Amino acid sequence: MTRRRDLVRRIDSYTEINGIMVAMKNLAYVETRRLAGFLDMQQQAVSMIETAAADFLAFYGDRLSHAQPAAQMHLLIGSERGFCGDFNDAVLAQARPGQGPLIAVGSRLLARMQDDTGVAARIEGPSVAEEVQPVLVRLVQLLRDLQQHHRGELLQGLTAYYHGGENGEVISRRLLPMPEPRQSRPQHAFPPLLNLSPFDFFSQLTDQYLYAVLHEVFYQSLMAENRQRLEHMDNALRKLDKDMARLRQQNNRLRQEEIIEEIEVILLSAEALDGERRRRRSPAAA
Repeated sequence: MTRRRDLVRRIDSYTEINGIMVAMKNLAYVETRRLAGFLDMQQQAVSMIETAAADFLAFYGDRLSHAQPAAQMHLLIGSERGFCGDFNDAVLAQARPGQGPLIAVGSRLLARMQDDTGVAARIEGPSVAEEVQPVLVRLVQLLRDLQQHHRGELLQGLTAYYHGGENGEVISRRLLPMPEPRQSRPQHAFPPLLNLSPFDFFSQLTDQYLYAVLHEVFYQSLMAENRQRLEHMDNALRKLDKDMARLRQQNNRLRQEEIIEEIEVILLSAEALDGERRRRRSPAAA
């Protein structure tokens, strides 16, 4: 009896856990649908800026200096929440920062890098799409602080390591300097009319590009994180269902044994009662 009660308590606990996991899975699914819309618009914005930059560089590229960055920053984007498998371990395995400041984003990733002395800045990551904007505000401030820490050196080199491949795999993407245009020939016959000097225009365009591409990178990372969380939840729920089915079978078997024992007790009691009645009748008959 005690064993079956323990099984019932375990089944109740598993049922409660199952409900929580189903809710988490549904939230992850809703987030992927929302991120899909954000990501599509952001990719279009980045593509438009790259097209404008290509048109500009085709006519004014020779007026700009093409010096290499004085230092290269490395941005590692992990997850803020758990239940997403080896999401953060994959980022650490693929990233090869080398020399230069290292910025780690995401509490779960930071937990795996507590003893890493190469981390120059640590920042909490977004959990949902609405948290990307405030995270980027803190990130930009950290970039400015790092630039001041390096005594004004031109820290324009920035490479991001994040889940952004077609299948959600970790990729390395150079964000700064802005990628060179694929086509060297201008698409228009006349240069764009500028109200700023070429240097000032390209500097502001680079700022706009960094703002847009960072949004795209974080949206891609969040999308991959939630998809991996969905897969992780599916696997966990399937295992939980199997465990619950096994426990229910054990519970039913123990219940059947208890019913059989109860029937045996009833039969034995009936036999004992019948025997007692016979013994009482025997002296009277004699």
